[in-house]
Amino acid sequence: MLGGALHSKTQMENMHWSHKHSLVLCLLAMLQTPSLCQSEETTAVYIVTLKQAPASHHHHELITVAKNSGHGASGRRRTRVHKPRHQNVTKEDKGYASYFARVHDSLLNKVFKGEKYLKLYSYHYLINGFAVLVTQQQAEKLSRRREVSNVVLDFSVRTATTHTPQFLGLPQGAWFQTGGFETAGEGITIGFVDTGIDPTHPSFADDKSQHPFPVPANFSGVCEVTPDFPSGSCNRKLVGARHFAASAITRGIFNSSQDYASPFDGDGHGTHTASVAAGNHGIPVVVAGQFFGNASGMAPHSHISIYKALYRRFGGFAADVVAAIDQAAQDGVDIICLSITPNRRPSGIATFFNPIDMALLSAVKAGIFVVQAAGNTGPSPMTMSSFSPWIFTVGATSHDRVYSNSLCLGNNLTVPGLGLAPGTHENTMFKLIHARHALNKTTTVADAMYIGECQDASIFNQDLVQGNLLICSYSVRFVLGLSTIKQAIETAMNLSAVGVVFSMDPFVTSFQLNPVPMKIPGIIIPSANDSKILLQYYNSSLEIDGDSNKIVKFGAVASIGGGVEANYNDEAPKVVYYSARGPDPEDTLPHEADIMKPNLVAPGNLIWAAWSSAASDSDEFLGENFALMSGTSMAAPHVAGLAALVKQKFPNFSPAAIGSALSTSASLYDNNGRSIMAQRSYPTTDLNLSPATPFDMGSGFVNATAALNPGLLFDSSYDDYMSFLCGINGSTPTVLNYTGQNCWTYNSTVYGPDLNLPSITIARLNQSRVVQRTIQNIAGNETYNVGWSAPYGTSMKVSPNHFSIGSGEKQVLSVIFNATSNSSAASYGRIGLYGNQGHVVNIPVAVIFKIL
Repeated sequence: MLGGALHSKTQMENMHWSHKHSLVLCLLAMLQTPSLCQSEETTAVYIVTLKQAPASHHHHELITVAKNSGHGASGRRRTRVHKPRHQNVTKEDKGYASYFARVHDSLLNKVFKGEKYLKLYSYHYLINGFAVLVTQQQAEKLSRRREVSNVVLDFSVRTATTHTPQFLGLPQGAWFQTGGFETAGEGITIGFVDTGIDPTHPSFADDKSQHPFPVPANFSGVCEVTPDFPSGSCNRKLVGARHFAASAITRGIFNSSQDYASPFDGDGHGTHTASVAAGNHGIPVVVAGQFFGNASGMAPHSHISIYKALYRRFGGFAADVVAAIDQAAQDGVDIICLSITPNRRPSGIATFFNPIDMALLSAVKAGIFVVQAAGNTGPSPMTMSSFSPWIFTVGATSHDRVYSNSLCLGNNLTVPGLGLAPGTHENTMFKLIHARHALNKTTTVADAMYIGECQDASIFNQDLVQGNLLICSYSVRFVLGLSTIKQAIETAMNLSAVGVVFSMDPFVTSFQLNPVPMKIPGIIIPSANDSKILLQYYNSSLEIDGDSNKIVKFGAVASIGGGVEANYNDEAPKVVYYSARGPDPEDTLPHEADIMKPNLVAPGNLIWAAWSSAASDSDEFLGENFALMSGTSMAAPHVAGLAALVKQKFPNFSPAAIGSALSTSASLYDNNGRSIMAQRSYPTTDLNLSPATPFDMGSGFVNATAALNPGLLFDSSYDDYMSFLCGINGSTPTVLNYTGQNCWTYNSTVYGPDLNLPSITIARLNQSRVVQRTIQNIAGNETYNVGWSAPYGTSMKVSPNHFSIGSGEKQVLSVIFNATSNSSAASYGRIGLYGNQGHVVNIPVAVIFKIL
């Protein structure tokens, strides 16, 4: 269960052994019986941060290091590292890594003098620290050392297109402005911390474009080589790939064959997200033998680097994720995309203080734009799983493409349904046979409890089913994965059925059902009421012999319309019900933070994208090259790819400036010119809609074309974020612990509403408050008029309300808020800056508690 991963270079170079022989025996025992490694004292993984600054904080300082360091484990290695020809890891980077690893090893040796421990990682680029497997008592020993600033218990994390480029207007908009899809994203590398990648997928080949495709000179990543990720897996498109699993290994839950001890994606999620952001243009999507169009990433000419830290069977752990982030920053990626969220809200005085967010703060300091999924825990308020102002948080929306199917009954009723399946022969009705009435003579209902689910062809009478439509029951076992649509389709095919109809069990409620590919005519009736209509018609059409009580005639007939052809007239975008909502929780109590989350929304529902050849995350897409997935996981890479287009046009933009360009240009209206709506419940999603608020959609729906010409920018720096953290009550020791920096070095603290963000959130308005924003003009000379609408229960005034600004100049806006009523309900407003050259800058406003 551990062998393959322990031989990986990534793990081997970062593991330090104390009492090597006993631990090796322990780890070998874990291959057979993980419980054998449980000692009398419970061990756990801790992330330890040291006070000395990491390498990224002093690039130009000289550190003298020995040529040979003694850290790391020795032994045979089945994994080696392959470097694309144009990539070079600098001697300085290697020197830093060696120096910090030796410092970490020396400290551990001093503290534990003969005690057992296992170092999993040495972090050196964004964080100076390490992950180590120790007992609680040993962790307390570490925390008392003067060199140590912070000791945190590791925690778990989880994972959170063919048409969306057109829906986003890229071909005639942002792609056109960057020279077409052939050059969109050129020179930009996006790092994905996810479940890995399938390097054989055509979405990641480097021979699909006639345009030159050089590896960026500033990128220095490498490509692991393993039996399931062989030499040549990386290329000029996929420029780097590593995996991180040390924390999972120590817990005895990592299986090198099932989880793949390599960057290879055994889940599908990572392959999907990478192709959404940066997959090649024009790749045919063929699933279950049906053609669904051509796929493209948002930035199809950008580069991909993979940092696998999540796994299908158990998710992932912060220690591995931090190691992945640290490596991505060291490699020189321009953007980090995280379609992952913590399994719980971080403990401590503020949600911002956790190892992942603090590592990402250092990444932002290094100039990396960070995108994270909001989480799939909506639609209730304060369900946000991405917290910090330096992270660009993305919620999910629908788009205008819909796959609809229908079942036409012999009584002239039509029942709507789902299913990416062909229809039956036009103008031909076929007999309906329920699975319960199609058993062979040797099987009874009592013998086979789940016969209605159609999972075993051997229990049915083929003569009854052949040439007819088989009715199967979609029960809760499908939801749990105990039964599958794919197996029911196989059953129908083995019985020579014309097609299959799934009626919804009335006990299956509040479950999202996506269109599923089917090789033969098929349909799922997602509504229990519509399923009842179907079954009433079926039962009323049966002729039953009065004496024997046996069915003598099946009278019900139907035809399946088919669901392969898409229509593009749905009202969109809508914020989907599962997309996590603000306000942003500041702590575990939780209080509302003065930070607006999400930052914006993007397509995340029913997204076609690449799928791993060995992916097992979805039985319905097993063995397919593409899959139709939903989640904020799919929304985040849309924005990561679009951010690459902004970075390509404006290479000197800071991460905050990229976020500003995306935010202030976001759309507030759907494709019919109406206000964007938000789903408030499931399953009646479109029956419970209301206008989306900033806590549903942030600044609005991403508009990549407008983001390439934002006019005005709101910028923030690392120092601004540090001042913000220092402004949190009681945070000084925590800031020191995580960053090694004293709050007294900052002349003033900055509270959340005063961060120079392209939004304003005030969690508690006590009578009145003045908030300022500084904007910079990156366009030509322009004159702006300022308009605003005040949140309910407040009055608001912006000054100046009219200004002229030259190219490169800055302007300070002052916003005065006054409470006009006592209220604890959040209310919303907006500030609009309207330039005479066509630029429109949108600033959402939210005020929660109002106190007179």
